[in-house]
Amino acid sequence: MKKKVVVSLGHQALGYTTLQQWDAVKITAKALADLVEEGYQLTITHSNGPQVSMIHKAMTELRRVYPDYTPAPMCVCSAMSQGYVGFDIQNSLRAELLSRGISQTVSTILTQVTVDPYDEAFYEPTKLIGRYMSEEEAEAEIQKGNYVVEEAGKGFLRVVATPKPIDIVEIESIRLLADAGQVVIACGGGGIPVIEQNHALQGASAVIEKDSIAGKLAKDLNADQLIILTGVPCIYKDFGKESQEPLSSLTVAEAQKYAEEKQFGEGNMFPKIEAAIDYLQACPNGSVLIASLDNVTDAVKGKGGTVITL
Repeated sequence: MKKKVVVSLGHQALGYTTLQQWDAVKITAKALADLVEEGYQLTITHSNGPQVSMIHKAMTELRRVYPDYTPAPMCVCSAMSQGYVGFDIQNSLRAELLSRGISQTVSTILTQVTVDPYDEAFYEPTKLIGRYMSEEEAEAEIQKGNYVVEEAGKGFLRVVATPKPIDIVEIESIRLLADAGQVVIACGGGGIPVIEQNHALQGASAVIEKDSIAGKLAKDLNADQLIILTGVPCIYKDFGKESQEPLSSLTVAEAQKYAEEKQFGEGNMFPKIEAAIDYLQACPNGSVLIASLDNVTDAVKGKGGTVITL
């Protein structure tokens, strides 16, 4: 049987603009195709920070120029980003696989993720999105019930919450395709955050961290491995210092110890460690590989990256 792997792609795998993304996904597709050739069944999730911000800015400008248009809420912007990022990854990976003589279906699942409306993140939002606004525009956002912060000399920015994921709504569809041997792209950008209201799902003004959903997705699929691709080739102790030391392997206990020592950056490596621990505690026979896109092909063979086990 093929090894079931969830792969989490970071910003480096996608670029920051539409043109950059077209070029970046071709390189990303080669690394993903290498994993397919190694016999892995891939379920892929990805970031969407620059993409969803671009869409949000475009929708806000559309509303400003054409007041009759209803501004697109964050959940709609997230859905748009899932669609167009998935489209590019799906087509590039399909083309790369076919060029190697591999005929394998690649599917993108528009994915919703439930969140708790009482999650503390809604009371203290931290995620900056959109364009800079004038004081008048910022006041209008506040009147709508949205959060806004000011950056001196630049203007005002909207801030949204980053709640924890509860359930992946389309998990059975994802599992069905994965079990059928397809390459699946799902939970893009953390998934579209929604709140359950009776039998309906209401979009939430929030974003879900991609590392958090990657761990959740790997756990729900009972994956054999979670691969998190980031901008560095491995985890380092004393990162950025003269005493910097690469770590080829870690146990969960060691990762927790280093986390308590603040060895991992709050906005970059720490969320990945949290996701790894969450997944491994639920799937004790699994493993987590943290590597860069450039070295993942070697890393899965034990020639790089950092492997975390229980």
